[in-house]
Amino acid sequence: MISRSMMGGIWRYRGFIGGSVKREFQAKYRNSLLGAAWTILNPLAMIVVYTVVFSQVMHNRLQGMDSAFAYSIYLCAGVLTWGLFAEITGRSQGVFLENANLLKKLQFPRICLPIIVVLNALVNFGIIFGLFTVFLLVSGTFPGWSFLAVFPVLAIQILFAIGLGMILGVLNVFFRDVGQFFTILLQFWFTPIVYPVTTLPEAVRELLVWNPMAAVVAAYQDILVRGTLPHWHTLIPVTVLALLFCALGLQLFRKRAGEMVDEL
Repeated sequence: MISRSMMGGIWRYRGFIGGSVKREFQAKYRNSLLGAAWTILNPLAMIVVYTVVFSQVMHNRLQGMDSAFAYSIYLCAGVLTWGLFAEITGRSQGVFLENANLLKKLQFPRICLPIIVVLNALVNFGIIFGLFTVFLLVSGTFPGWSFLAVFPVLAIQILFAIGLGMILGVLNVFFRDVGQFFTILLQFWFTPIVYPVTTLPEAVRELLVWNPMAAVVAAYQDILVRGTLPHWHTLIPVTVLALLFCALGLQLFRKRAGEMVDEL
């Protein structure tokens, strides 16, 4: 996995990593009148749409659940956590291409770039998921102690996204079609988030076994919608896959780091 020298390089450049995360966050709202207030207004608007529109206007209900907000929470549990996965993998696939000039001009541990991507995504996710948690508390739908199970599921998801993102990022430097193909693939991956599994045809349900994110999203939905612990055994395949992807991603990165600069 990560070597001691790589860890040392990351630690020495922690200021560069922290400063990059801060600059990117500030740059998003630099010329806007409301500034950082948009970090709250944007996710708040999305949560209101999902909760108010689907529960109060369209009167959507989740099968087997009495709560008027069950379907809305089901959607938010999937969409918000999927957004984190999509942001990490989507940005990781182009992180070396986007920072080509930086890689050519400066000497620094290149592993810092994927780390910056992950930290930026976690900042955005932390804000929006924090607001969603407040909604759960205010609406009386907070799941209780089972909420703590969100954190190990989140760790598995982040590992999976980092590993996959590293592989895509390196390959995309040498084969530019990789990024385009993955963008299309994400659309198919999104299926289990919007539609409850029970509403899907049997043939589609069988295909979901091959979707690693289906088990992760289902785990979030068990915790946040039903207030129960997830079925941990269903997360074993995606956990193993996440570790394999991380190992493969780091191996590719170590072998091709020098060639990437020449290719860029």
